[in-house]
Amino acid sequence: MAENYDVIVLGSGPGGYVAAIRSAQLGLKTAIVERENLGGICLNWGCIPTKALLRSAEIFHYMQHAKDYGLAAEKISADIEAVVKRSRGVAKQLNQGVTHLMKKNKITVHMGDGKLTGKGKLSVTKDGKSEELTARNIIVATGARARDLPFAKADGKRVWTYRHAMTPSEMPTKLLVIGSGAIGIEFASFYNDMGADVTVVEMMDRVVPVEDADVSAFLEKALKKQGMTIMTGAGVEKLEVGANGVKAAIKGKDGKVVNGDFSHVIVAVGIVPNTENIGLEELGIKSERGHIVTDPTCKTNVDGIWAIGDVTAPPWLAHKASHEGVIVAEAIAGKHPHAMDVRNIPGCTYCHPQIASVGLTEAKAKEAGYEVKVGMFPFIGNGKAIALGEAEGFTKTIFDAKTGELLGAHMIGAEVTEMIQGYTIGKTLETTEAELMHTVFPHPTISESMHESVLAAYGRALHI
Repeated sequence: MAENYDVIVLGSGPGGYVAAIRSAQLGLKTAIVERENLGGICLNWGCIPTKALLRSAEIFHYMQHAKDYGLAAEKISADIEAVVKRSRGVAKQLNQGVTHLMKKNKITVHMGDGKLTGKGKLSVTKDGKSEELTARNIIVATGARARDLPFAKADGKRVWTYRHAMTPSEMPTKLLVIGSGAIGIEFASFYNDMGADVTVVEMMDRVVPVEDADVSAFLEKALKKQGMTIMTGAGVEKLEVGANGVKAAIKGKDGKVVNGDFSHVIVAVGIVPNTENIGLEELGIKSERGHIVTDPTCKTNVDGIWAIGDVTAPPWLAHKASHEGVIVAEAIAGKHPHAMDVRNIPGCTYCHPQIASVGLTEAKAKEAGYEVKVGMFPFIGNGKAIALGEAEGFTKTIFDAKTGELLGAHMIGAEVTEMIQGYTIGKTLETTEAELMHTVFPHPTISESMHESVLAAYGRALHI
């Protein structure tokens, strides 16, 4: 007899496990299917362990600059094995936390490879044995994986994906990072702070190309100041992998090909959705470029089949997946949830300096036909930033000149990933410049730069 549920979630990443918890909270008999580790890529191999690595690199950076704070630190060194061990310990703790949440919410966990075998039917295979499950609703939350270069597959030795880069067998001496999106630039920042000679190659005309152009320009300048080599408008034509290193042929924006020798290469050129071999084609579930197509409540074109997270449309962010997990559970329970508004989803990149943004860039706002008012406030005008020794950065806000609607906010500098939520709440509440101007910000905080940026958009900045 097949086990029967109200909801089965295929995949236990930040979308899947949240969908399962919310389903259980709503009184639905729920199961989750996971082939590897509860918590998925994010908790085990992505968002969380990378932040642990970056924290170690940040502290190492401060130790090296102790004199800037009137302190002395001698014979400073980094132990990459210990750094990685700490990171893995953090991931393990979070994995155990998700395991506890499954038990607490009485969610049945089935470990193994899941596959849709029919409408409302799913098989789970582990160690050659299969079990059949049935449910009125199945939520596909299988996520995505790193995209390989067609001419250089990641081998884990010299050519790495993010997963290899988190558990390196050795510390790179000369590192090539292909791609300057969030993943690429975070690892470039980590290994640069840890002492590697880092080169970043980006095919677009600027680093972190999804961000506002002012943020990209500021970051490139900061990374170069830190000693990185940045090549934009460039592409890797060829990689020759040897036992002791990699030879790379890089075509620059001038069309000339230069050759370089590197100890290791990190490939960060995008993701591929995990849609193969899970039964989507057989059921006729619609997809575009491999990503499952859904309606605003995460429903696919097949009744009873839902999809969330990286396996669906962008942005491919953990917090977007988690919120979709809540939406889909409430839709299944008949709660009529609000649809996701992607304009209100913040993005964060944990390089050094950090980047955070929400809403439209200045260029996108103008492309959309808005007449805009733009305010910028540099951290050099912020007392707390100066006191922290973190005066590198700025806050930029973009408003509709006609209505005062907050269209977008873009930040680069210390702890901006912790501050962007203020603007995200403002956008969700459909605030205008008036409410933000009348909000009292605590002093001294870096968040005061947010207030000053709003004031600057209307010619009222106080400290610059």
